[in-house]
Amino acid sequence: MVDKLDLSILEILSKDGRETKSSISDTFGRSPNTIKKHIEDLEDNGIIKNYGVQIDFEKLGYDIIAVIEMTIEKSKMIEVEGNISQDPHIFAVYDITGEYDALLIARFKNRSELNALIKKIHTYQYVQRTNTHLVLNIIKEENSFNKLIELDKQKD
Repeated sequence: MVDKLDLSILEILSKDGRETKSSISDTFGRSPNTIKKHIEDLEDNGIIKNYGVQIDFEKLGYDIIAVIEMTIEKSKMIEVEGNISQDPHIFAVYDITGEYDALLIARFKNRSELNALIKKIHTYQYVQRTNTHLVLNIIKEENSFNKLIELDKQKD
């Protein structure tokens, strides 16, 4: 069970994953061992999956983002999605409801990389069709938990 201290720790680590346990303990007036235990529990329970950085992909030349919808033969979805997810251009694979079965988010440096991936996807025996969208402008792109924590605090 996640308690209020856990949520507060997650809020801090969402802002800066390099924050030290000592600094967090000072913030909450708790012992470093207490904070360490809470963080270990969050890790053990899979709530904290990893620690990383936010990268500006455009500054590295990956300024083409494609959203690719796929229709896949039903009994082969997991197999096809697993194969496609191995491509380094693919950043996310989702099972979805609606007209299509899966949604991919991918990043590319140029159109030829995108073209190669689309053609590769169409070589998979069980892919029935795709529909590709190019992202023109990023209005919001976050992976922080902070706003959800704030929303939950307002509900309490």
